[in-house]
Amino acid sequence: DTMRRVVRQSKFRHVFGQAVKNDQCYDDIRVSRVTWDSSFCAVNPRFVAIIVDASGGGAFLVLPLHKTGRIDKSYPTVCGHTGPVLDIDWCPHNDQVIASGSEDCTVMVWQIPENGLTLSLTEPVVVLEGHSKRVGIVSWHPTARNVLLSAGCDNAIIIWNVGTGEALINLDDMHVDMIYNVSWNRNGSLICTASKDKKVRVIDPRKQEIVAEKEKTHEGARPMRAIFLADGNIFTTGFSRMSERQLALWNPKNMEEPIALHEMDTSNGVLLPFYDPDTNIIYLCGKGDSSIRYFEITDESPYVHYLNTFSSKEPQRGMGFMPKRGLDVNKCEIARFFKLHERKCEPIIMTVPRKSDLFQDDLYPDTAGPEAALEAEEWFEGKNADPLLISLKHGYIPGKNRDLKVVKKNILDNKPAANKKSDLINAPKKASDASNTQNEAKLDEILKELKSIKDTITNQDERISKLEQQMAKIAD
Repeated sequence: DTMRRVVRQSKFRHVFGQAVKNDQCYDDIRVSRVTWDSSFCAVNPRFVAIIVDASGGGAFLVLPLHKTGRIDKSYPTVCGHTGPVLDIDWCPHNDQVIASGSEDCTVMVWQIPENGLTLSLTEPVVVLEGHSKRVGIVSWHPTARNVLLSAGCDNAIIIWNVGTGEALINLDDMHVDMIYNVSWNRNGSLICTASKDKKVRVIDPRKQEIVAEKEKTHEGARPMRAIFLADGNIFTTGFSRMSERQLALWNPKNMEEPIALHEMDTSNGVLLPFYDPDTNIIYLCGKGDSSIRYFEITDESPYVHYLNTFSSKEPQRGMGFMPKRGLDVNKCEIARFFKLHERKCEPIIMTVPRKSDLFQDDLYPDTAGPEAALEAEEWFEGKNADPLLISLKHGYIPGKNRDLKVVKKNILDNKPAANKKSDLINAPKKASDASNTQNEAKLDEILKELKSIKDTITNQDERISKLEQQMAKIAD
């Protein structure tokens, strides 16, 4: 009875999913047929990216969100990899930058033109080489600019400073078996991993140490997933010894017993969890299933509350999950999925039915915005910061993104000076360097101020045009 009562009180009890009409799908796409358990799709408020079948290499499509309908066979792709692409991830701090990991053992970072591709893109901004086997996982740091994690079938995790193209942390002795997935915590100070040896590990990447681990998180032999929740707990999906799908909730400070463990059903598709930290809802999309189940995580027993299931006829090959700032707040949309079929991508919209047209602030607490809270160097030096939040009250208007610049460090600069004389020659150079950085800081300030003025103007413009429309209505 308590379970029933607790669930009843949730405002997400009646969330319902709806697939968009046919003309709002992306049609005639040959979705990749690689056997790899990643989601094959990544979305942000500007673009949807989909890994596709490509002869003689690896490629993915990047489509502006509004480019729905049939996609021409000759539509340009991002195609610089020499082997199939296994995973893609949009940068959370720049909607035009995307990273890809491939069977060719490299990670590539790409800058997409503001209005999408007109020609195929073969030149990445930077190629990150360090893995000795295929790279199946790429994941950007949630709060530090230009920090990217990759994990390969060499059982190594590498953390890169994309701004300099360097591998700064290499965790190559922590996993003895294949890494199924890696998840950052809310402020990016820890990662958790699920691996083929049935262990979930919590790792402090900068100290390069395992903080907590759990053996046999799920007893079954099939792939697991582990993700961090906003409160620091860990949510896992896996299989029981009898091949039933399970989900569990763990406290990393005490991994002996799970906080909650639920059996689901017997199906062999890996459950991919998509988590919304603002509402504490987890959506589970099984690969090869035709449903999305969702659960609310709370502090009250049974902790993981089943809400509902969105069902459709077609099985899903992969799934993209829109960040909160890309949703339509006027329609009470709390999640949007991009479901991959064999030949198309179909958006599915999750809404909370409400009668009022006003902004529903209980559904949209401030959410992670596109500004990075830290620079890469600050994070590598040991600083932590939570995501910088923005309000969605007036919807999210994408700003202008800076281009990603990669400054390769000159190895020669690190040679120790042979004699003191050269130091004297370098002294004036240092002073000019300092003034340069000051100038850059000033320039940054001015640019920021300009951006905020521009944003204000855009907002006022919109307001004026709305008022004009209202005036016109009254006049009529």
